[in-house]
Amino acid sequence: MTTYESDIKTISSNEEVVFGILSDLNNLKKIQEQNPPTDKVKDLEFDTDSCKFVVEGFGKIGFKIIEREPNKTIKFESENAPVNVNVWIQLKQIEENKTAMKLTVKADLPAMIKMMVDKKLKEGVNMVADLLAKGLNK
Repeated sequence: MTTYESDIKTISSNEEVVFGILSDLNNLKKIQEQNPPTDKVKDLEFDTDSCKFVVEGFGKIGFKIIEREPNKTIKFESENAPVNVNVWIQLKQIEENKTAMKLTVKADLPAMIKMMVDKKLKEGVNMVADLLAKGLNK
């Protein structure tokens, strides 16, 4: 498996509040409305435990929450993806109203696919972390 990690983002809220927002994916709709998707990502759908979207060149992909460790970690598993992908959102309170957040993606990529998407996945992980942090800091 190949691992991609975002830079650590700082959110101006305590880890309990951040976890509460991120552990219900319906809340991502508010963040998405503040930061409309690009033309490469379309048709976003959310419910409490899953999200689905269409990525240009890949088709419809989804993620569902498979584990929640209160105020610490949310783990996702891919659905309808051409390869197995797991995502972790990790939270750590660093001050009373300051939480560090990191996004980690592990993907089971064949060598040929990795060569084609490696750079885009690295950029994408940081882009998603930036969007989440920006949305949570409003």
